[in-house]
Amino acid sequence: MSAAATRHCPAILISAPASGQGKTTITAALAYHHRQQNRKVRVFKTGPDFIDPQILSFACGQPVYQLDLWMMGEAHCREMLYRAASEADIILIEGVMGLFDGDSSSADLAQTLSTPVAVVIDAGGMAQTFAAVGYGLAHYRANLPFAGVIANKVGSPGHAKLLKEALPENMPLLAAMAKDDGVGLPSRHLGLLQADEIGDLDLRLARAAELLNSLAPCRLPEPVAFAPITTTASPPLLTGKRIAVARDAAFSFIYQANLDCLMAMGAELRFFSPLTDSGLPEADSIYLPGGYPELHLQTLANNVAMKQALQAHHQAGKPIYAECGGFLYLLERLTDQDGHAAAMAGLLSGSAQMQKRLVNLGMHSLQLEQGEIRGHSFHHSQLETALQPFTESKPQRNRSRSENFYRVGSLQASYLHTYFPFNPQVAAGFFL
Repeated sequence: MSAAATRHCPAILISAPASGQGKTTITAALAYHHRQQNRKVRVFKTGPDFIDPQILSFACGQPVYQLDLWMMGEAHCREMLYRAASEADIILIEGVMGLFDGDSSSADLAQTLSTPVAVVIDAGGMAQTFAAVGYGLAHYRANLPFAGVIANKVGSPGHAKLLKEALPENMPLLAAMAKDDGVGLPSRHLGLLQADEIGDLDLRLARAAELLNSLAPCRLPEPVAFAPITTTASPPLLTGKRIAVARDAAFSFIYQANLDCLMAMGAELRFFSPLTDSGLPEADSIYLPGGYPELHLQTLANNVAMKQALQAHHQAGKPIYAECGGFLYLLERLTDQDGHAAAMAGLLSGSAQMQKRLVNLGMHSLQLEQGEIRGHSFHHSQLETALQPFTESKPQRNRSRSENFYRVGSLQASYLHTYFPFNPQVAAGFFL
């Protein structure tokens, strides 16, 4: 490994004591602010998240990729950051949950990748205790790289001064955002609303960036050294293959890295909308990713031409790969939380009912003929089917339950959202 090839770029991982402290709002505001300063900003999201990256991508004007040590592997995470450092003026990584939460936590990622942590703390109703929370997070684990704290929902300039004075000398207040209900990001059962659903997102982010600099100047993070790493190139297993990828308001849970992986293996991607298109693009295979089909029941049910096109594709023996929301769309029937039901594509026998509570959550590994692939499960629907699974996943956590993986002819489907670059050979097998 050549030291001369090491790349340096200002970088920071933005975490918090818990969910709901404003990590996404702060990270998006920082990205928007630095972009306004004509800096090229690259943003990453810790963990298997689809929705936050849409907001962050809007803010930075670049695709947002995930970072997860278990789902992706350390080498792949390092490779992603090294590539970003070659073109970015600043790298921001949004954490997941609280700083130390989870089996592959934000702290684990920061420590493994030597990326300093900035902790966002909701300072509403707090004074000196703000400093105590920051100090506790900084010193809970030895050798955690810690850059400082960011105060959210600050009441006034005097409040910001009080917070800053309470901090130890070696713990800087990196930024302070004034309280403003107009910058909050609306949410639903799976998290925040998608970027395209927030009509005033640009105004919210502009206001958030303004507030982030209204009480104290926003600092640029310190440079971080990113060492080069060599990984194996994806095999050209999909050369000449055309893959039709569903992408619209109902099917938008797609890792950009998955699309990159398919193209790196030689596939040509053609996007279509099950909501509005009357037919499929000319393609050898179909990829139906997750999303919110339950929010578009009637539109999906009424698009009979699309359902017929999918049925014809399946009857011709051509591959279809479906994940979570895409899996639900292939069932005979789907019922939303309010009890409204509609006929879906009917390629798989069975139905699903949306529940008020989360049905399954967690990381999973899946073993198929070509090897292991990893991903995650996160769904509120309950499946009823007489289909016999081809195999089932293995949960990373004991308290999570396995997910069935179905194979009907050339159709493969499950609730799992798999991460293709973990094993391109398995990913290619979904479309061959």
